[in-house]
This record gives sequence, C-alpha cells and structure tokens, in this order.
Amino acid sequence: MQTLRGTKDILPEEIYHWQDIYYTVNKLLNIYNYHEIKTPILENTDLFLRSIGTETDIINKEMYTFEDQGQRSITLRPEGTASIARAYISNKMYEKSKINRLWYFGPMFRYERPQKGRQRQFNQLGIECLGTSSPIADIEVIKIANKVLETFGLKSYVIEINSIGNLEERTQYKDKLLNYLNQYKQDLDPDSQKRLISNPLRILDSKNLKTQNILINAPKIISCLNSESLKHFNTICEHLTYLNISYKINHRLVRGLDYYNYTAFEVKTNELGNQNTICGGGRYDKLIEQLGGPITPSVGWAIGIERLLLLATNNKIKKLSIYIIIQGTEKRQQIWDIIQIIEECKITFSLNITGNNLAKQLKQAHHSPAQICFIIGEEEIKNNYITIKWLKNSEQQKVKLSYLKAYLNTHKYLFTN
Repeated sequence: MQTLRGTKDILPEEIYHWQDIYYTVNKLLNIYNYHEIKTPILENTDLFLRSIGTETDIINKEMYTFEDQGQRSITLRPEGTASIARAYISNKMYEKSKINRLWYFGPMFRYERPQKGRQRQFNQLGIECLGTSSPIADIEVIKIANKVLETFGLKSYVIEINSIGNLEERTQYKDKLLNYLNQYKQDLDPDSQKRLISNPLRILDSKNLKTQNILINAPKIISCLNSESLKHFNTICEHLTYLNISYKINHRLVRGLDYYNYTAFEVKTNELGNQNTICGGGRYDKLIEQLGGPITPSVGWAIGIERLLLLATNNKIKKLSIYIIIQGTEKRQQIWDIIQIIEECKITFSLNITGNNLAKQLKQAHHSPAQICFIIGEEEIKNNYITIKWLKNSEQQKVKLSYLKAYLNTHKYLFTN
C-alpha cells in the first residue's frame, strides 16, 4: 500500500521541524497580537466559486470537489483566505472587534502535478488582518512575512510588490492590455490565447519565454492607477524603505486569485527551481462584502510550509539530553521514581527497553544525540544511586538518588545550550 500521489507521510524524524515552525511562529505572531483560528478542511464548493473566481486555474483545474451523501457539493479547501472570510461572517466576529488579526496553520488541497515543494496535499501558514484599509496594515503583514523568513534563516529571497488597483482601474487596464496583446495573438502560447477571452491579466503570469518577450513592451497597470491607489502604494514602498526591507516593484505581478485589489506581493527565491514562490499575498477589500458580510477591507498572506522547510537553514535537531540504561531484573520499579524526577526537571530522555547487555546499550547511547547516560543496574538499585556517564568525554560519577533532582537542576543549562 502506497500513499496517494501528491501526498506524503511526515515521519517522526521530520515532525520536530514542523512543530518548531508552529511554536516559533506562534510566539512571533503573539507579539504582533495575531490570534490563531482553525477552520474546517471541508467547505461548501460555492464559497470558493464566489471568492476565488470562476476563470482561475484553481477553480477550473485544481479543486477536489465531490458530492456528499446529502447531495451537497463539498470541496477540500484549496486555500485559506476564503475560509477565514466565511468564518468571520458566520461567527459575526465583526461585532466583537472592528479589527481582527488572525493566523492559521494547516493542510490545503489542489490537484496539481506533484513536484519538489509542491504536493496535492500541502500545508500553509497564513495571516489575515481584517477591518482596515490603512496601508500600515499592508506594511505590517509584509514586515511579519519578512521576519518569519529571517527567523528560519532564509537569506536569498526577494520581495516583489505591485499595485493592481481597484476593479474600475483593472477594467481600464484590461482593455489596454487586450489592445496590445491582440496584435500578437498568433504568437502567444495556447494557454495565453485562451486567457485573452477568459482572464487576460493572468497572461502576465505566463512562464512561456516567447510570451514573456511579448510582455516586455506591454502597458503597465500603474498607467491606469488614480491618485488614491498611487498614494496607497507609494506609502507602502516608503515605509519598507524606512524599515530596510528590500523589495522590487514587479509591474507584471497580479496574483492568481480574483479577490485581490491594490497591494499584491510575492516572496521569491532562486533556490527551488520552478516552485520559486515561498509566500504570496495582498489586499482584498471587497471579498467579505462579496460573500454577504459587512464592508471589511483586509490584507494577508500565506507561506507554503513544505517550501519553507526545504529552505530553512536553522532547522533544529531534536534535543535528547539523557539516555537511560537498565541492567538486571531486580526491583526495576524504582526506574519510575527516577523518571519522575527527570520529568519534574523538564529534561528530555529516552529509556532503553531493548534488554541488550551493557556494552550494546552504551553503544546505542553513544549513537544517540544524548549528552549524558544514566546507568541503573542491580548495584545502583541496591545502594540508591545512579551512575552518570557524560558521553562526550566519558567522565563518570555516582549520584545519590536523593540528590538527583538538585544535580539535574545544577546542570540543566548544559542540556538546553
């Protein structure tokens, strides 16, 4: 039996890195007053049809949609923002607070060709700032994204930003872009030719080299932005410069979801091949209103966890401090008293339960990441002491059981550094 294509098991030696990401970002986002939210993996299909856009690749090619036993159309969530918007409306979160800062961490599902860093079941960390149109919110979420990536040791990435304006400005730009692209219709790649009718802005995302060359001289959306849109965008750029956060303006960046307006941004790296986007996000001022909620301007982003793990340079190795060896068969119950002391000191340990002889267990201890080894044999049990062996330098000493807690607390700093 094998896993389904595009899914994978997260094994015990890997799960620690996932936990490290979760607890690290939890601590970081608490500082910024973001609160965790969990939404169901299953949602009504209509939620995504109304929010993502019917002419997007996600809707047309990638959603896992099925009919349940109640003849309802159900979809495994392909992204997080629409579910957050639905939760905000259905739980009337706007009644408790005008601004809601939320974050989520969990699996998403898209039917795509599996590649390194891209699975059909993948995981995202995302944040959403709901309830303000201020560019300060855009700056805050970009700053947090940059801080998350720095925290995990990423260095060679670039933040690309653009303003895609409001609906009226995009409509005006769409006409200008179509007038330009129709001159080269026969030279565009097949997907872009289809998008001339369905979704012209998505042509700007084309990876086809010939299409990219055609786009070099295409009109830029900035030419259609009014003073309000330009002021919003320029404020963001000015603040990012002040914060010494490097960024690049990419006039062809539009993002692949219909609900975005004004700010759009992506964080890209050249270390992942084709899957070069680590983080993507932007402003979506009309989405919640479009889904039946109150007017709620919002901004947010999502980071792909699998890609983050591939790039993180400071993935920690799980620390094991004490390796416990048991010898003999008499009065082994006393081992639980020793383990209780270790638990009270909150020190990680591993109990050898193989039943091997002392030499084999010591060999296993040396192959473990533990720093010290407890040797508990019949002599130790009889005389109420533990033989402690420091595995790095083989120094050995006997510690009375009554003094063990004090001993561990005295040496605890060695176990955490």
